[in-house]
Amino acid sequence: MHKKKVLIADDHALVREGIAAFLRLCDDIEVIAEASDGLEAIEKTARHHPDIVIMDINMPKLGGLETTIEIKKMHPHIKVLVLTQYEDREYIARFLKAGVSGYLLKKAVGIDLVAALKAIIRGELYLYSSIASEVVAGYLQGDKQGDADNPYEKLSDREKQVLKLVAEGHTHKEAADMLGISVKTVIAHQTNIGEKLGVHTRAGLIKFAIQKGIIKINS
Repeated sequence: MHKKKVLIADDHALVREGIAAFLRLCDDIEVIAEASDGLEAIEKTARHHPDIVIMDINMPKLGGLETTIEIKKMHPHIKVLVLTQYEDREYIARFLKAGVSGYLLKKAVGIDLVAALKAIIRGELYLYSSIASEVVAGYLQGDKQGDADNPYEKLSDREKQVLKLVAEGHTHKEAADMLGISVKTVIAHQTNIGEKLGVHTRAGLIKFAIQKGIIKINS
C-alpha cells in the first residue's frame, strides 16, 4: 500500500509530536517531516515533497497563509490542511482562496483529523462540521464584492508576506533575510503596501494587520 506523506507545520513542538504520534497509528499515512515556522515549512516541503501539509495559522516568520500561498505557487499539486484554533470567517475565506483542501479546528478529535486527511486524499474539500454550513453559505454568496473593496486583497503575495513581517516588528534586513530578497526590495514592497493601503507608518501597518487578523496581539 502506498502511504500518503504528511508534513506537519506548527510552532508548538508538543502539538507536532501529538499529531505525529496519532498518525503513526494510520496504516496509509506517514509523517515524513515537521516544521516549526513558515520558512522551514517551505524549505522542507521542497526537500521532502509531501502529499499533504498540515498547516497552523499563527507561526513565527511566515504565517500559515503566507506559507500556504508560497507552497501552492511552487507545488500546486501538494494539498494543504489548515489546523488551527481560529474560526473567523475572514481567515477561512482567505485560505479557501489560497487553494487549501481542508480547514480543521484544533478542538476537533483525532478521528476528525483522520477523516479530513482521508477526504483530502480522495480529492474532496474538507470543512470541520461546526463551520461548514456558515463557510459554504458565505463563500457561495460571495464575498467577491467584499474582496474588491478589501484593500488587503490589492496586495501581491510578496507584499502580504512583507506586511506580516513588518507588522510583527522585524527590521528590513531581517525580513530580507527571511524572504531571500534584498533590503532595497523589502523597502520598495513596504512603500507599495503603504500606497495601496493608504498607510505610511509602521504603527499604521501594525494597526491594519491587527484589524485584519494578519497578526494576533496575543501571539
